[in-house]
Amino acid sequence: MAVVVMQHAAGQAPTAVTRVLAAAGLASRTVSLAAAADPSADLSGIEGLIVLGGPRTAPSGPSARSGPSARSGRPASGVADPALVREALAAEVPVLALGTGTRLLAPARGARAADPGTAADRPLLELTPAAGSDPLFAGAAPPSPGLRPAPGSLDLPADAVVLASCDGYPEQAFRIGASAWGIRFLPQGGDTEGTAAGPTLDPWGEQLLGRFATLVAARAEHTAARAFFTRRADAWEERFAYQTPAYEAAAARLRLEPGGRAVDLGCGTGRAMPALRAQVGPRGHVLGIDVTPAMLAAAARHGRTRHGHLLAADCTRLPLPGACVDGIFSAGLLDHLPDPLAALREWARVSAADGVLLLFHPSGRAERAARHGRALDPADLLAEHNLRPALEATGWHLDAYEDGADHFLARAVPRG
Repeated sequence: MAVVVMQHAAGQAPTAVTRVLAAAGLASRTVSLAAAADPSADLSGIEGLIVLGGPRTAPSGPSARSGPSARSGRPASGVADPALVREALAAEVPVLALGTGTRLLAPARGARAADPGTAADRPLLELTPAAGSDPLFAGAAPPSPGLRPAPGSLDLPADAVVLASCDGYPEQAFRIGASAWGIRFLPQGGDTEGTAAGPTLDPWGEQLLGRFATLVAARAEHTAARAFFTRRADAWEERFAYQTPAYEAAAARLRLEPGGRAVDLGCGTGRAMPALRAQVGPRGHVLGIDVTPAMLAAAARHGRTRHGHLLAADCTRLPLPGACVDGIFSAGLLDHLPDPLAALREWARVSAADGVLLLFHPSGRAERAARHGRALDPADLLAEHNLRPALEATGWHLDAYEDGADHFLARAVPRG
């Protein structure tokens, strides 16, 4: 896994950047935007993206307005719009664009590129109130007095949040969505494109980049999941439609009462939600939770909102009160989590005293291992001799375990 540094300059990323990334335990590799072809849009192995350079000039006026080009499908701003940036935004891979790099970030969401403007006497930069609760800026010191605002204007997309501004030159720093930041002023005390040696980061810029590196490392597991599933979300339902009867049969094993409250954790396109709704009836509540917004969007397109609500959330930190759920359904999720015991504890926290947890996969462990060309792993969490004590240690009691040729199912109830 690595952070990709995109820049127009030839050679390696500035050492000031790679040094900060390395201090956070992150590898880096450089992609040149000067090449004739766009960088590959494949996010495999990418934990984050830093965009250090865009074009030095951008057209203004009516011809610069956003809107897809009939020939290329890119914004008609005349500004390069690498597919890798668009894919990273869609998958919520953390992105940090600095200086002229913001001219690639904003157009990737359909906004007009920045008008470069002209240098002038400019007031000091100030963080906005929104910066106080921003994942990257919260707790950060004010920008260094020596950092001057970037001239010109920038049309931001509707979901952007302004984080730093100044009189006459707004939108100096902003967040797009939940995972992309643009910093128009230069936090390096020089040109963000740099050389192979690179400029020296000023203290504020180094702090910001360090915060970004820490955020990238903390989100690495979720980033990998989102990157994997985002590209597959549109075809997921059709590809696995044949599994729907197995999901329905498994969900029935929860044996929920009408009026009950059910949650599908790691719901994907929500294939279990109709069966959960059938059990709890019109007076019940069904919630589908997934960490990948693209999968939830696919679930909505396939009508799952008719059966319940959809929510983007971390299944190890559920935005739910304690003891509020009667049934938890989770298919193919637990053994892929970085801390499955923490997840089981969290699921026990939200479960009612008479609740039920059902872990499911539409194929057995042996079949999945053979499909991937490997033997069964004795350390597999889902092996009964591992799963039973894991459940007991986290507030559950295993009362049914099936690992057959055509499915895996484990049913647990809260320990008294």
